[in-house]
Amino acid sequence: MTVPVLTPRPATDEQTPAPGEAAPASPRRIRRLRGRSWGLYLAVAVVSLAVLWALIPGVFAPGDPLTGTPADKLLPPSAAHWFGTDTLGRDLFGRVVHGAVHSLSGALIAVTVGLALGTLLGAIAGALGGVVDDVLMRIVDVLLAIPGLLLSLSVIILLGFGTVNAAIAVGLGSIAAFARLMRAEVARVRRTEYVEAAYGSGATFFTVLRRHVLPNSLTPIVALAALQFGSAILAISTLGFLGYGAPPPTPEWGLLIADGRNYIGTAWWLTALPGLVVVAVVLSANRISHRIGRAAR
Repeated sequence: MTVPVLTPRPATDEQTPAPGEAAPASPRRIRRLRGRSWGLYLAVAVVSLAVLWALIPGVFAPGDPLTGTPADKLLPPSAAHWFGTDTLGRDLFGRVVHGAVHSLSGALIAVTVGLALGTLLGAIAGALGGVVDDVLMRIVDVLLAIPGLLLSLSVIILLGFGTVNAAIAVGLGSIAAFARLMRAEVARVRRTEYVEAAYGSGATFFTVLRRHVLPNSLTPIVALAALQFGSAILAISTLGFLGYGAPPPTPEWGLLIADGRNYIGTAWWLTALPGLVVVAVVLSANRISHRIGRAAR
């Protein structure tokens, strides 16, 4: 009788689990998950720092952002002036810190406007359906057909310049995205079994909508709101760069970048460092929204 020879299986990163046991995570997967976690922690830290700048700017930059020392104009970044100084001798880091309140508050207003109006339109369209759904979605399609920057500029021309008006304009441009997502989520939740069971138990339309449909449709909306927050910062900074936002000498982030574009060859820090702050905050907000969106699935 031939005795079979058992050859040991070479070790791999992932071993086949026994029946009924969960597969152990490989070292490579653990390192990848840790890298994602650290990226998320860094994004939260960046956004938290920007929020603290907006809430308590005097703690991080106690000086007056509107006054400077003419003898210290166009100084490069140093220990005394982390971001250097501008053409009037004002500390650029202090102006970036004090400008956070204008950019972040404008983004918050924009997200609030888009979230409130877009969610309302989407909920009505998804809940009622029929002709109401068709009419509202055709209006949303028209809004989606107009470029966001062009729509924002048109609204600003009607409302006037300023941070608040720019924020409202950006918020109106984001209504369509919120409306389409909310309409899709409401239509999806309406077809679930527990909603049908609620109707079968005698609940009214508005009771089912308030207790079951709307609460279970808002998680993707929260993820979109976080994403739109970063996009709103970028849009408001763009409008400020073009001169449609806060008037000088307000230390708004887009206006700071615009003020330094004429000196980019001799004083690169006037444009590069405020631009890096905007990029860091926007990318961090997008990272957080991506994590919220994955948790919602």
